[in-house]
Amino acid sequence: MATCRYCRGVYPQDQFITGNGPRYLVCVRCGVEQGFVSAEDTPQLYSDDIVRDRTALYARRYGIWMTLFVGWMIFLSMGRGITFWSPAIFVVLLLSTIIVPIRHFLGAARFKAEQTRLTP
Repeated sequence: MATCRYCRGVYPQDQFITGNGPRYLVCVRCGVEQGFVSAEDTPQLYSDDIVRDRTALYARRYGIWMTLFVGWMIFLSMGRGITFWSPAIFVVLLLSTIIVPIRHFLGAARFKAEQTRLTP
């Protein structure tokens, strides 16, 4: 793995533009920003729209796990002291703990398809 001369990022070799001189060891993003190559000539460039869509995809995929984790932490730390709502919150967290792994497993094919679509 090589390091970009401009941003000091470490990337695989396919994320670098080819050439000698000032284009040597320059990642595609820095190459586009510095004007060494156009965005149309670099199919492996992650544009801002692709980065935003991929971030949203990962947030939808793994955000429910973080919500479940935070829910259990809040319930275990201060949720037991609430008289009426404690059993209701416990039932919701218990059902979520059962449903979330099933939903995660069943959505794997859709996630991989979306990820492939959003990979340049």
